[in-house]
Amino acid sequence: MDLQSGKYFWPTTFPDAPSYPAVEQDLNCDVLIIGGGTSGAQCAYYLAGTDLDVIVVEKQKVGSGSTASNTSLIQYSGEKMFTDLVKTFGNDYIQRHLYLLKEAIKEIEAASQAAEIECEFKLRDTLYAASSEKDIDRLKKEYEFLKEHHFELTFLTKEDIESKYPFSRDAAIYSYNDAELNPFRFTHGLFDYAAKKGVRIFEKTEMTDQKYDEETERTIISTMAGHTISARYVIFAAGYENTDIKKEQKASFVSTYTVTTNQVDDLSSWYKRTLIWETARPYFYMRTTTDNRIIIGGLDENTTEPEERDKKLIQKKDKLIEQLNSMFPDIKVEAEYYLSAFYGGTSDGIPIIGKYDKYPKSYFLMGFGDNGTVYSQLLSKIIVREIVEGNSPDMELYLQDRPLLQKK
Repeated sequence: MDLQSGKYFWPTTFPDAPSYPAVEQDLNCDVLIIGGGTSGAQCAYYLAGTDLDVIVVEKQKVGSGSTASNTSLIQYSGEKMFTDLVKTFGNDYIQRHLYLLKEAIKEIEAASQAAEIECEFKLRDTLYAASSEKDIDRLKKEYEFLKEHHFELTFLTKEDIESKYPFSRDAAIYSYNDAELNPFRFTHGLFDYAAKKGVRIFEKTEMTDQKYDEETERTIISTMAGHTISARYVIFAAGYENTDIKKEQKASFVSTYTVTTNQVDDLSSWYKRTLIWETARPYFYMRTTTDNRIIIGGLDENTTEPEERDKKLIQKKDKLIEQLNSMFPDIKVEAEYYLSAFYGGTSDGIPIIGKYDKYPKSYFLMGFGDNGTVYSQLLSKIIVREIVEGNSPDMELYLQDRPLLQKK
C-alpha cells in the first residue's frame, strides 16, 4: 500500500534513532509481531514484561510507515460523537469503551515515562469547537453525556471562546487531560525499552507468506530473504497494511493532508497551546510541538488512489495555512514540512481486533480512526492479556463481529 508521500517532520527530530539487524537465519519464538510502527511498539512494550520469547519484524525501518505521518493528538473523543455511538452499541458498551480510552491515555503517559528515549509527551487541554450554529445542540448533548460519565470538561459559549482565543466560534467543549507526543520518538522509545528486556527486533525483514501448521499449532512466516520464523502466536500490527494481508469490511480509507510549519517565536495568543479541532466534516485540527512548530491537518478527500491524493497536496497545504492564518492572524508561518497520506477509519466508529478462522492464534490490531495511538494502546493491552492469561474480558468489545445493539 502506498501510504503517504511528501516532506516528513518527525524523523528529523531523531536523526540518530536506533537501528536493528535483518533476519539472517530461521527463528522460533512464542509471539511474533509483524510491524515496526507505533502499534507494534505498544505490543512489544506490554510483552516485554512477560516470560514469553518475542520477535518483531519490520519490512523497512522502525517508524517509517504511518508513524512518520501520525499527528499524535492524544484524545479520547473521536470523529463519531459518543452520543451517536450509544445509538449503535448501547450505553453500557460505550461507557466501558470510554473508561478504556481514558485508561489508555494514562498508559501512554506511563509508557513514555518508562522509555529512556524522550517521547515529548505532554498533557494538553482540547478545544472541540462548533463549526456552525447548527452544531451547538449536538455538541451540548455530547458535553452532557461526558459530564454524566465523570469526564473533566467545560462547555464554552461564544463569549468564553472569544475571551481566550483570537478567533470566534459559537460554542465548544473544553476538555482536560488529553495530550500530545512525538510518535516517532515514542515508537523508538518503546522498542528500545522492549529490546533491553530481551525482545528481538529486526528491520529490513519483509514477510512474503504465512501458513499454519496444525500438527505443531504454530504459524510459519516466510521472509523475502528466504528464512522462516515459527511462532505460537502472531500479532499483525502493520497498521493500514494489515488490510493487504486480510481484507476487513468494516475498514475504509480516505486521503488526508498535514502541514508542519517553521518554528514560531511567539505562541502567546494560543491559549494554553490547546489541541484544537472542530465539528465540521471533513474536519480540521491543530496542535503545537515541543520546538514551537504548528501541525495542521485534515481536509480529507474521498479518494484511495495515490496519484489522485498526491496531486492535491500543494492545494491542500495552502488551504491549511490559510485556515491557520484566519484563526491566528498574528502568527506568521510557512509550511516547512507537508504530506499527503491515507487515513483509515471504521464504519461504526470503533477500532478493531481481527480474529479470523484462516489465521489461527493470530490477532490483527487495527487501531483505525482519528485516535489511532490511543486505540492501539488500548487494543495492544487487550491482545497481550489474552495471550498471557488466556482470556481478556474486553476482547469481545473490539472483535470485527462485536455485538451491536440491534443484535441484543
